[in-house]
Amino acid sequence: MSPQKLQTLLREAVAHHRAGRLAEAEEIYRQARAAAPKQFEVLHLSGLAAYQQGRLEDAIEWLTHAHRLDRSSAVCAMRLALAQLASGRVAEAEELLRKTVARKPDFHEGWDNLAYCLKTQDRLAEAVACHEKAVALKPGHAVGWFNFGLTLSLLGSEAEALACHERALAADPNYAMARYGRAQALHQAHRLEEAVADYGRFLELKPDHHEARSYRLFALHNLDDVSPEQLFAEHVAYGRAVAASTPTAAFMPTATRDPARRLRVAVLSPDLRAHSCAYFLEPLLRHLDRESFELYLYHDHFREDAVSQRLKTHAAVWRNVIRQPGPALEKIIRVDAPDILIDLAGHTGMTNRLPLFARRLAPVQITYLGYPNTTGLAAMDYRFTDELADPVGIADRLATETLVRFAPTAWTYQPPAEAPEPGEPPCARRGSVTFGCFNNLAKISDATIALWARVLAAVPDSRLLLKGRGLGDEAVRARYLARFARLGLPAARVEWLERTAGTAEHLALYGRVDVALDTFRYHGTTTTCEALWMGVPVVTLAGDSHMARVGVSLLNAAGHPDWIARDADDYVRIASNLAADPAQLALTRRTLRTALKQSPLLDHAGQAARFGAALRSCWAAWCARTAAAA
Repeated sequence: MSPQKLQTLLREAVAHHRAGRLAEAEEIYRQARAAAPKQFEVLHLSGLAAYQQGRLEDAIEWLTHAHRLDRSSAVCAMRLALAQLASGRVAEAEELLRKTVARKPDFHEGWDNLAYCLKTQDRLAEAVACHEKAVALKPGHAVGWFNFGLTLSLLGSEAEALACHERALAADPNYAMARYGRAQALHQAHRLEEAVADYGRFLELKPDHHEARSYRLFALHNLDDVSPEQLFAEHVAYGRAVAASTPTAAFMPTATRDPARRLRVAVLSPDLRAHSCAYFLEPLLRHLDRESFELYLYHDHFREDAVSQRLKTHAAVWRNVIRQPGPALEKIIRVDAPDILIDLAGHTGMTNRLPLFARRLAPVQITYLGYPNTTGLAAMDYRFTDELADPVGIADRLATETLVRFAPTAWTYQPPAEAPEPGEPPCARRGSVTFGCFNNLAKISDATIALWARVLAAVPDSRLLLKGRGLGDEAVRARYLARFARLGLPAARVEWLERTAGTAEHLALYGRVDVALDTFRYHGTTTTCEALWMGVPVVTLAGDSHMARVGVSLLNAAGHPDWIARDADDYVRIASNLAADPAQLALTRRTLRTALKQSPLLDHAGQAARFGAALRSCWAAWCARTAAAA
């Protein structure tokens, strides 16, 4: 093929490539490779297209050949490193990126991607240093500021992250991802109304960005004026949007229709680590019948820790998939061929994988634990719950999945081994009652603040102790103080605590709380269990949706339906009565942990058996349904 014809061919391929028509581009690149197997640009662009399609082995092969042909191309070296990183060859990727920036120290994209490589290894401080070099080299580069903001968010530096995204917008007002980054930073800073507005602006520009739709759905749960019916409609709209962008030729898995055979069960989650979700998952996996189930765990997070190591011991196969783009992860799961695939994240997490579930990766697909609502996906078959968190009738009408109420309570709690013993209630030495809430600050709605104001008014000399990430920041406290003042909660009776580093230190702080106050409408889950384990009663208000009924399920399982309020007046009454009886608080402190050990909430073996039976029931239903169809 003549050089002129080859260039014409490449121009045509690049036009397809830039327009996102990767299949058409790849066909032309294939012809070009056959005609010019040692031409740098042909191999370089072929490798890039393969990487973008998740064909990592091809990408690495062609980018390696291209890199050997022209080691001076920093862009090619960077792309090869990214393909290596995605395929799990982290050390090689880091070494190549370091060599690239050493050879070309003014290559801002190289520093930016070295930061990404370090970030995936949980080396965030080193990543920040690389970001600083990248933005210093090109301060007008919006992408660099955006990436810097994402890393700062991981560090919990919300204000700095927000500033980075605003720098990105200043550099390029048309860079849509900066708007998305700003929305995430606002979300993390618990400025929910602003976050929802920015997610909306971003989605006007990028309506097919499903991850942003998910973050927006998650944020909507914290707004008082969004009804369960509105939330359901929003989730259904998400499911339709995903279905519209999912190829209709998605592979439908086949499996042997045997209701009794050993099943391969896979769990996909970013939280197979020291995370609240793991407190409820680990007991189930530890006691799951290995003769009936073979367990595959897909960990979708760069951080692995002691909890991850324990979970690995329960799995036949453990895979860390955080670096895998969607197509590559889909291929991995299809090759593994699970019979049942369980989602533990819903519309949460750094990397949203729900669109993969929409492509039907397993005969049976289930969502559980990590998200307090429906996914909205037609391809998500079941959501595991209980009849208290999701009463029969209305809850079924607000879910696209079939609700499986598999146990008296949907949760089984594993208390941390490092939890200290409960002490005496602090009112015994203070002479006055301290109410407390350690829930995620995003759950502190205006309705919650108004309710707490009534409690403090009803109990003279009482105080409220709040703990959460960001409360050590004066600007964050100022925002809450303004809301408290507007809603009648006296700031002088509120104490603020920043998030603690360790679990033992966190639980020890319940020694400063007499009565825990749950948030409304979004209840606590882990925090409720932690308070109970530390001997602290929890007052909750029953609502009209799953997120407003988690406390109902947990307190019933703990044997204390008397701490569940029917309405706001009842909430104030229960809290006041608890505060008025120091002797009963002391007795509860001494006896509640023992009672919990005998409750359904800590019945690990029994809950695992019920969980396994529910999995088997879902599988049997698939077998019967497909047999009838055949």
